[in-house]
Amino acid sequence: MTSVPRRVPLANLPTPLHPAVRLRDALGGPAHCPTILFKRDDLTGLALGGNKARKLEFLIADAQDQHATVVVTTGAVQSNHARMTAAAARAAGLDVVLILTLASEHDQPALQGNLLLDRLFGATIHYIPPPADPMLATSDIEEAKVAEVVADLQARGQRPYVIPIGGSSGMGVQGYLAGTGEIVEQLRAIGQRPSRLYFASGSRGTQAGLTLGAKVFEAPYEVYGVAVSGGESFKKPRALRIANEAATIAGTAVRVTEDDLVTDQQFIGPGYGIPTPECLAAIRLVAEQEGILLDPTYTAKAMAALIHHAREGRLDPSSTVVFLHTGGVPALFAHAAAF
Repeated sequence: MTSVPRRVPLANLPTPLHPAVRLRDALGGPAHCPTILFKRDDLTGLALGGNKARKLEFLIADAQDQHATVVVTTGAVQSNHARMTAAAARAAGLDVVLILTLASEHDQPALQGNLLLDRLFGATIHYIPPPADPMLATSDIEEAKVAEVVADLQARGQRPYVIPIGGSSGMGVQGYLAGTGEIVEQLRAIGQRPSRLYFASGSRGTQAGLTLGAKVFEAPYEVYGVAVSGGESFKKPRALRIANEAATIAGTAVRVTEDDLVTDQQFIGPGYGIPTPECLAAIRLVAEQEGILLDPTYTAKAMAALIHHAREGRLDPSSTVVFLHTGGVPALFAHAAAF
């Protein structure tokens, strides 16, 4: 990279990168399963941690540079992004408004998990009904509500700064563009050249940053996203657009192409935020073997893919793979009945 935008320090970086030895043993050991390295971005620290802290360092700095007084963003009721945005805004002395999509039209969400933390951070919360397609995490209703909230804030003399769902913008992508440099340096220090990096792919902002970063820093691995919601027809173009916007912001001539963006669609299940049997099994296995908690919306679906690929013999056991743990643990408490 030739230039790095200003950032507000919000995350505890670098996060650890370490082998999941017992998980590998549980999946057949060195004869059947590759070395698995966990990149612990659940330990970024802000509001119980997660990948959004990396993005928010740049987004909150941009909000300050634009003299914003309030941050507006969107997500599901148990959105990790909403929870961390609320915390980041408060840490920067900004107000925060969250527009959260209900699980069903008549849903009365319990005050637990991420939603409880949103309340503790003093966020103003608006609820909207779910999209017509349960596979999607966004809707036209959401866009209309954001416009309404922004207009109301402006009418009251506020200066709102809108952060797209998941922090997925050219500025937000800077988080994992820089984060990839951190990963590559850690791998170099331990002499590892993984063949693949697994991660949960939602709004595609993390994917955009990881994919651009892999090209900029000449990472040895394939960036392998595991989709947690539908909408690939519009999410892939979004990832392509914001990745290349981020490249322009960073001043690099590197560009991402459509072929660079890999997203496995086989582990979504019935829809966004709906746990699958495979992801619940992944949560239990990783908890019992490594003492590490995954969440049922994002990371467990990505881990389900890694586990399936290892058990099916689709990964070279002499190789190494990285699992990017993007956080989300507070959402576990909203899914107690599933266990």
